[in-house]
Formats: sequence, C-alpha cells, structure tokens
Amino acid sequence: MKSQLPAVHSLAAWLLSRPRGLLAAGVIVLGGSGFAVGRGALQTPPAVVPQVAAEAPETTAADPVASPAPAPVEAPPAVAAPPAPAGLEVRLDAPRVVPVAEPEHVRGLYLNAWAAGSARKLAKLIDIARTTEINSFVIDVKEGGELSYRSSIPLVRQVGADRAYIPDVRGMLQRLRDADIYPIARIVVFRDASLAAARPDWAIQREDGTPWKDNADHAWVDSYNRHVWDYNIAIAREAIELGFAEVQWDYVRFPDVPRSYMATARWPAAEGRSKEDAIREFLQYSREQLASYGVPVTADVFGLTVSASDDMGIGQLWSKLVDVTDVLLPMVYPSHFARGSYGIARPNARPYETVRKAMEYARRRTPAEPGNASIRPWLQDFTLGPPRYGPAHVRAQIQAVHDAGLTEWVLWHPGSNYTVAALADADGVAPTYELPGAGAPSVDSALVQRARTPAPDPVPLGVPVVEQDTGVTGSAQPANDSTARRR
Repeated sequence: MKSQLPAVHSLAAWLLSRPRGLLAAGVIVLGGSGFAVGRGALQTPPAVVPQVAAEAPETTAADPVASPAPAPVEAPPAVAAPPAPAGLEVRLDAPRVVPVAEPEHVRGLYLNAWAAGSARKLAKLIDIARTTEINSFVIDVKEGGELSYRSSIPLVRQVGADRAYIPDVRGMLQRLRDADIYPIARIVVFRDASLAAARPDWAIQREDGTPWKDNADHAWVDSYNRHVWDYNIAIAREAIELGFAEVQWDYVRFPDVPRSYMATARWPAAEGRSKEDAIREFLQYSREQLASYGVPVTADVFGLTVSASDDMGIGQLWSKLVDVTDVLLPMVYPSHFARGSYGIARPNARPYETVRKAMEYARRRTPAEPGNASIRPWLQDFTLGPPRYGPAHVRAQIQAVHDAGLTEWVLWHPGSNYTVAALADADGVAPTYELPGAGAPSVDSALVQRARTPAPDPVPLGVPVVEQDTGVTGSAQPANDSTARRR
C-alpha cells in the first residue's frame, strides 16, 4: 500500500501515492469454497556505493512533531549479535529504550510514519490504547525504500534512504513504553526503489540489464540476493537496538503483476532456485541472524495464502512459511475478496463469514506444533466499495477471529484513523452489534454458537485445502488501485 514521500506535503497526498495489489487479500475469481488462483549466489558489489543526498526532515509549525526528551532508560541486556557485513554496522550512540514485554494476546493498530512522528497524532493513538483493548502498535520503519528516521547504518546513509518523518524515534519509543504499548517494526523488504536505484546490480532487471519496474512503476530488488537480505536485516538490528520489540517483514514476496510484466523480469541471483524457496530461505536466514536478540520475527502474507495450493507466483506458500516465522499475518480484508469467494455472494458485505472462513483455513494448515508460527491476521478498518464500513463491520471481523479459535489481530487503516467504537474497552468489555449481512446471526447468537462449534482440526503441513489451479502467473491487477488496498 504504499513513491517518494518528500515529494508531497500532506498525509492525503502521501497516501494517494501508495498503491496496493488486490491479490494481497484475494481479488481473483473464487468459486464456492474452491479457488481459481494463478500461478543466491552473492553478487560482487562495486567498490563504492553511489552517494545520494538525504533530504531534510519536514515539520510544520502547526504540528510540532519533536517529542520531549525521553526519560532515562535502563540499559539493555547484553546482545551478542553476529558481526554485520561491511557497511551494515549499527552505530547507535545512546542506550536502547527497553520495550514492554510482549502482551499475552497482541491486538494492534498500524501507524504510518506521519502518525508515529506527529506528537499530536501519536497522543491520540496512545489514548485509544489507554482506553481500549489495543496494546500494540505496528510502526513503519522502512516503507517504499525509505527509513522513517535517521539511520546510523553507513550503507543506508550512502543510499540516501533515511528520512526524518519520525524526528525523535527514541522519544516516540519512550512514550510507547510509558503507555505500556508493545512496539512492532514494520519493514518493507523487496519493494525498495531507493536500494534498486543505488545498487541496480541488486535489483530486478530487464533482459538488457536495465532496471525493471512493475505495472505501477515501482522498482524492486532481487529477492534471491543475499546482499539485499543483509541490508534489511541490518535495518531490523538497528530497530531492535533502538527499542522495537518485534520485527515484521512486509512485501516479503515477489511482485504480483500481469504475466506480460513478469515475462520481462530477470533475477540475477536466482541460480535456478524457486520463488517459494527464496522467500523461505530469506525468512529462515533473517530469523537466524536476529536470534540473539530474542525478539519475534514475523511476516505479512497475502490473504489467499491460507487456502491457495501454490505460491500464486509471488513465492508465498503457507506450508513453507509456518516453520520459519514466529507469527504469520495474513491480510484477509473482506473488500479484497471477489464475489463468490468461500461461497459468499458479497464477501465485503459479510465480513464475519469471510474472515472466519479464512481463519479456519489458516488453522487447518497450521498444526499446533513447537516451532510453528502463530496466526495474527490483518483486519480491515477502512471502506473500499459498498457497504460503508462502520463499527459493526470492524467488530464482526474481530469476532470472527475469536470464534475461529484465535486471539490476536491488527487493524489496518492507511491514514491510521481507527473506529474506536468497534473496540472492547480497557476492561475487555466488547460492544455488541448486529452482524452485517442479510440473514447473519447477531453477535450474541454468534457468541452462543462459539461455545457449541468446535474449532477445525489441524491437518498436516502441506496438505492442500484447495485443488483448483488455473496456471496463471501473478495477478491481473486492476488499474484503479487504491490506497486502502494493502500489499
């Protein structure tokens, strides 16, 4: 969802500049309960990385974004991380803001860089957490190739990728610690225009060696290239050492583009490996490299991964992800499912049934075994097409997660504007609404049914839930892409 932020001067303009692929949550033709889905070696770097000037931070007099100086913090525990490759050393000059412990059940909100960097906006979001069940924030650390704050990593600075959208990241993290909020670092991995421009030898290329771009004119880096992996892992290390408590990889996939675009793309570091193996290897490698920090390493995935029998051309195959991540976050936005998905005529109008069915698929394909990921879906708190979403639509999705036997979720709104009336209060008392959709039971009825309906039994990893396969590569992404559409 999300190229360049400094080129615009308002949150609205920024959001409008950040498209998302509909395939992310399932906009392809689905019939009944079945789907019709489509189907490194290290590079030797040049001796010098091109110098790109970093841009000055943007602030306005109307909204002072600099936070007060943080209170003294305790020293972090000793961390024996593996040595970083040259140019990727983390060189922080202040102690870590030690985050709060991971909540028993993460229930979170997404914060874009503007929201996290604005003192006033952040205060409003903290107040939501103070008065409701929200206990976690997923915060943009890297989006579209840009870091949200000034970095100490030499290569990041040489690339010119660091910004000051969050001008006082330690102050922001201290405010979250003081409010007992668990901070999660969202890092967009392979859609990275900044790194692709500075290091074209690390990027996806056309057959003639020139940079490749997708159908939305975005440049991507080579998902097979271990230099790219190390670059993102260094950014994760810095985020952890600043005070983030969890790493969440996003765009951890190959581009979702029409076949005509995919046919022109070349991955220099592929060496015959499959896409699904590349994504698995990156996740496994990043988890190993960050293991000494003792933080969860998680990944956002397309909503269809919970039920698709192949990797949909993007390298995300559920059975190859569940044992190399701590948490998987499928993006199951009802607005993104085509009519007829899961046998539901209008999934967007029936958010409860859509999300519950998706979560049942996810549970069936994820046995409760040591080392397997837990499931924490992204849910929709925005309107995209009819009907207009309100508290009942958002609460219905949360209820569906709980009724499927799961306990964690995160809400997404591109502008970080949330429907507070959909949330339980700080004591856990949830609001009650009629479930949206003609003929749907009320929330009270659903709660009664929850006690009577057993959760689906897990099945072994790799057992396909969906058999139908059209052989289509990637997605035929509609031209009217929207900022509400996620990854």
